[in-house]
Amino acid sequence: MMNPFLQVALGGAVGATARYAVYRAIPLHGPGFPVATGVVNVAGSLLMGLLAAFMAHRWNSDYAPLLLAGVLGGFTTFSAFSLDALTLWERGQAIGALVYVLASVVLSLAAVIAGLALGRGVWA
Repeated sequence: MMNPFLQVALGGAVGATARYAVYRAIPLHGPGFPVATGVVNVAGSLLMGLLAAFMAHRWNSDYAPLLLAGVLGGFTTFSAFSLDALTLWERGQAIGALVYVLASVVLSLAAVIAGLALGRGVWA
């Protein structure tokens, strides 16, 4: 079996390339909405759910690093976020899932704002 870190690296290259292909094929911003990003996030989340269920019920998870963390993680990290939130929910940790979703979104937006402010202060 291939080293899991190598699986993630190779899968990530495939996923990132696929994401770029979607961005090239679909206008980045449709009527007031980043269509390509939305397509990638929804498609990646759907595929994450399908593959996670398939691996859990019909196939071993030897290729989870390649397919889940690698390909889909490179395609969209939103798919990993979605699976993590749903896993918490299914384990009966509704409050934990809610906190995770809210904290992830709020802190990520705050981090982008901070990064832009810092970057603009340094490079603008």
